[in-house]
Amino acid sequence: MQKQATMKASGFLGYYRQLSLGVKILIWMLAGVVIGIIFGEQATVLKPIGDLFIKLLLMAAIPLVFFNLISAITSLSDISILGRIGVRTLGFYIITTSAALCMGLLMANIFQPGAGMQLTEPVTEEFGAVPSVVNIVLDLFPDNIFKAFSSGNVAQVVVFAVFLGITSLMLPAPQKQSLQNGFALIANLLRELVKLVLLFAPIGVGALAANTVGEHGGKIFGPLAKFLVSVWTAQLLMACIYMVILFLATGRSPLQWLRTTASLYATTAATCSSLASLVVSMNIAQNKLRLPENIYSFTLPLGAQLNKDGTAIMLTVVLLFTAQAAGVEFSFAQQLTILVVGLILSEGSGGIPSGGLVIAMIFVESFHLPLEIAGIVAGIYRLVDMGSTTVNCMGDLTWSTVLSDLEARRRQKLRARGEIEDAGES
Repeated sequence: MQKQATMKASGFLGYYRQLSLGVKILIWMLAGVVIGIIFGEQATVLKPIGDLFIKLLLMAAIPLVFFNLISAITSLSDISILGRIGVRTLGFYIITTSAALCMGLLMANIFQPGAGMQLTEPVTEEFGAVPSVVNIVLDLFPDNIFKAFSSGNVAQVVVFAVFLGITSLMLPAPQKQSLQNGFALIANLLRELVKLVLLFAPIGVGALAANTVGEHGGKIFGPLAKFLVSVWTAQLLMACIYMVILFLATGRSPLQWLRTTASLYATTAATCSSLASLVVSMNIAQNKLRLPENIYSFTLPLGAQLNKDGTAIMLTVVLLFTAQAAGVEFSFAQQLTILVVGLILSEGSGGIPSGGLVIAMIFVESFHLPLEIAGIVAGIYRLVDMGSTTVNCMGDLTWSTVLSDLEARRRQKLRARGEIEDAGES
């Protein structure tokens, strides 16, 4: 009898080991949800395990972003290719973020989450003014790159990497090749580090899921339900827009693509960090989607900082939630202003857990509305941030896939016309 039990256990462990990382993560996430439901707030004892997982991801993220980005740029044949990819990428990010802001406004107007709520407190604390476009642009450029690395300022790290990569393209061929080999070697080393960290992913994600459900699960059914429905509906529609773009631009099956990238969404929901999830995004782009390294190593780090469609949705819904509770109605012209300010502020949420909540408070205060609602939302913000981070990262990976296919078609056309000879040329 004992021997049979041992054989069964061995068979189960053998079957579990054969499962893909994505399936393991989903299994542990579901287990964490069940634990959170059963044990309630007692499940928060698992939070340190989840926090350790986030720290491990962030440990690898900053150097991974830096060296992958430089490696991608130095692998290009000339600067004109970087310009073409960069302009198309920025254009896509601006268009989709604008669409996300409109989606948030639409859902908040339909569901009216703030209707019937009564505010009890006036504004008593200054959270800051809306930063000007000039200040936002200037803040992208580091005055001390070592400080940017130590503080985790991804935007400044990305800008420095781009400048360094462009400079390397101007060097003589032998020097450029030496640098390219060195950067590629370090980038490869960091990708191996990511594989090591991801071995801990199922347990880390499970612990984070248990903590989230245990701490916030009951609040889903409270007075903030309409707010959550507004945000989640807009985020779901945004994900559908991505899939339509993916199908129309590449002909790929959205369902198959979602299955291939499923482990990312378990990580985004658990960590609520675009930066921490970037490690998983790059791993999927390389090993599952098989995208060109010179594409995803550029688009994903840039998107982690600039493409915040999920955060943009949250900003507009929080603002209208507050306005409706305060009895304030925005005209069409004022809602256009909301779009412009939201587009600027959504770029500054930093890619870290709860970064969007700080931006939401600045957003609300900039329209001279009370911060009470933003404070209430803070109590359930993790439930919002799970969807925001998922949409943010899904948008980055969608564009990386689309751009890779578009560039592949372009190379095929050039080869057909005899303008390039080798499949690896750009």
